[in-house]
Amino acid sequence: MVGGIFAAAGLPGPAAATVAGSLVDADRRGVPSHGTMLVPMYVDRLRRGSVSTATRAEPVVDLGAIAVLDAGHALGVFTADQGMELAVAKARQFGLGAVSVRRAFHFGAAGRYVRAAARSGLVGVAMSNTRPLMPAPGGGHPVVGNNPLAVGLPAGPEDEPVVLDIALSEVALGRIRLAEAAGRPIPPGWATDALGRDTTDPAAALAGMLLPTGGHKGFGLALVVDALTGVLSGGGYGQQVHGLYADTAVPNDCAHFFLALDPAAFGGPEEFTTRLADLGREVTAPPYAPGVDRVSLPGQRSARRLRDSAREGVALDRSLLDTLTTLAGDLGVPVPPRYPAPARPEGVH
Repeated sequence: MVGGIFAAAGLPGPAAATVAGSLVDADRRGVPSHGTMLVPMYVDRLRRGSVSTATRAEPVVDLGAIAVLDAGHALGVFTADQGMELAVAKARQFGLGAVSVRRAFHFGAAGRYVRAAARSGLVGVAMSNTRPLMPAPGGGHPVVGNNPLAVGLPAGPEDEPVVLDIALSEVALGRIRLAEAAGRPIPPGWATDALGRDTTDPAAALAGMLLPTGGHKGFGLALVVDALTGVLSGGGYGQQVHGLYADTAVPNDCAHFFLALDPAAFGGPEEFTTRLADLGREVTAPPYAPGVDRVSLPGQRSARRLRDSAREGVALDRSLLDTLTTLAGDLGVPVPPRYPAPARPEGVH
């Protein structure tokens, strides 16, 4: 159904399947803030023209191990896939590849791109900037986004790569949107209201500011990501990056950065994966804290959720399911029988 919605919104069939697959994968990995909850906003932007139906970015700079791409406001998953693929190709030739992407759009879960690099046997790094959502330490207004940062490390052929995928706020904004839609409070320490006071009200949080993870450390990392994405690429940074849900007729204008490193250039891929596996065994070995029966490496819980979802499926909030089925109906997309369309109020046709 999700792929059909994007096809009806103007994307070519294979491209529609790609963006749908990326969002569903996030749901399956337990990251609903980057999953199908984004479909209505993506479609609204396609309809209003702030997101292009193009699926490739245009090269602006191509110099040895470095490249800059202009995404032309295409959906982020397409140009981010392209950016990491180019970084990997350059790393195979030069030992490392660095690619920045400007005039870009939300690329979903950053782990997608570093996981692709790691499965190719390379170290991958991906980052993006967002609209300002967090204050500087002691500041009273938002100046940097909760900019995502991901690193993927290749493991052995039978092992899942080690994947760190974090936003630099205490929580992703999408999780607050999910809480608001479900009518649930948020935990203290996630966000403030518009006056900078800690809040558990998701509506007040959406009108206020996110809090950086680790205080000044998370803020500093977010600032560096803004510099390596928007400033370095010649794209949007700081207040130049517009909110995804603000005015959907205005381009998001974020920027991305991708880095790939070939372990073979540093002394051999087999040695790297062997040493990484040894480190992993040290990290996950007992003893554990009381009441804990397992310690996981970054990315392992996501991989387990993905495997579990193959058996159990993915649970969506009823409000999201109703929104998706209504959107599908508006676009003339068939709704599978197990996803009945929401009942319309009496007298409404």
